[in-house]
Amino acid sequence: MRNRIRELRVERGWSQADLAEKLEVSRQSVNAIETGKFDPSLPLAFKLSRLFGRKIDSMFQDGE
Repeated sequence: MRNRIRELRVERGWSQADLAEKLEVSRQSVNAIETGKFDPSLPLAFKLSRLFGRKIDSMFQDGE
């Protein structure tokens, strides 16, 4: 699954550690989501949606 998490994070000037703290996950989890190695759970996707003020489908796209 492709996503725009890194792009949205960088726009706000946040490090991976900053985002991880806001989401209450590890920095490694943020890295894995950004690189597509891990798809977030639905509750985590909703947290990301609220944090970035975006709809889930605008941040994540199915496919390679």
